[in-house]
Amino acid sequence: MKGLITLLTALFIVTLSWSQPAQLIIQGETGKLYLDHAVSPKENWYSIGRLYNIGPKEIAPFNGLTLNTPLEIGQHVKIPLRPANFSQNNSKSSSETLVPVYHIIQEKEWMYHISTTYNKVAIEKLEKWNNINKDQAKAGMQLIVGYLKVKNSQSAFANVVADKTVATTPVVKDTGKQSGNGALPKEEKTADLPTKKLPATNQEAAVAGNVSSLPDNNSSVVNAYSTNHAAGGFFGNDFNGNNKSATGQAGTFKSTSGWHDGKYYALMNNVAIGTIVKVTSVSTNKSIYAKVLGQLPEMKESTGLAIRISNSAAAELGAGEGKFPVDIKY
Repeated sequence: MKGLITLLTALFIVTLSWSQPAQLIIQGETGKLYLDHAVSPKENWYSIGRLYNIGPKEIAPFNGLTLNTPLEIGQHVKIPLRPANFSQNNSKSSSETLVPVYHIIQEKEWMYHISTTYNKVAIEKLEKWNNINKDQAKAGMQLIVGYLKVKNSQSAFANVVADKTVATTPVVKDTGKQSGNGALPKEEKTADLPTKKLPATNQEAAVAGNVSSLPDNNSSVVNAYSTNHAAGGFFGNDFNGNNKSATGQAGTFKSTSGWHDGKYYALMNNVAIGTIVKVTSVSTNKSIYAKVLGQLPEMKESTGLAIRISNSAAAELGAGEGKFPVDIKY
C-alpha cells in the first residue's frame, strides 16, 4: 500500500487553481522573512523555486531539509524572502514582475512595529503602497509590506499581477467586524485590483483574503480550526452544496496536511478544482469537508473509486487506508 501511495503521488498530473488566497502573507521577522507554500500535486523543489524566484538549494535548508527529501501533497514549505526575490524599493529587472506581499495587522499593532519587523521599511512607503495614512491602519487589514520578484517566463504569478498595481492601490477596506468563530474579517477588494486568481500557493498556504490562508502557527487559524474541526475540518465553513451527490468507494492518499490544521483534501472526477465536498462514511456516519485538488489519476488502482481523500481525513472518519463506502455531497 505504501508503494501505491508513492506511485499515486508521482502520477498526479493536476493543474491547480483552487480557491487559494490572492494575497501572499509574509511571516517571520527581519533576517528570517518567508512565505508559506502548501505543496500541490506534481510539484517539486525546483518547480516551487521557479514559482518564487529562488533556488531550491536555498529553500530546502531553510526548512531543515535536503533536496533528497520527497515532498508530499499538502506539506507546508517555508519560502525564504531574500534580496534576490524580495523588493522593498520597487527594484526589479525588465524580466521580472513585482507581486505584493502582505502583513495582516494584529490587535494593538502600530505601523512602527510593522516597519521594524519587516526590514525597517519606511512608514512613508507603507502608507504610499497601501494608500492610507498610519492612523487608518486597523486590526484585520492586509498591508503591503514589500513585493515578491518573480521571473515573467517562469512564474505563474507574473501572468496575473501587473506592475501598475505597485505603490498605487490599497488592498482592502477594513470592515471593522469579526466573525463569530474568531476568524479575521473578510476583505472588500478595491475595484482597481486584479480580478484573476493567482495559482495555488499559500499560500493555503498561501497561501484570497480569508483566515485559511494563514500559516498554522497563527492564533486566528488555531481559533478557526478549533471551531471547524468538530464540524468536519477547516473547510466546513466554505461548503456550499449545490444539491449534487454521489456514492461509492473512497480511497486515500498520503498527506502531511490535516493532522493538526484540519485541512483535508480530495481527488474526484468531474468536480471543479477548489470545490469543497462533504464526505460521509457509511460505516461510522462521520463527515469531513475536503477541498478538491484535481481528478483521480488514470491508473488501475483508481478503478471503482468515487473519490480519494487524504489519510488524515480518512482517520477523522474512523476509516483506515483501504477502500470504504462513502456518501458525497457538493
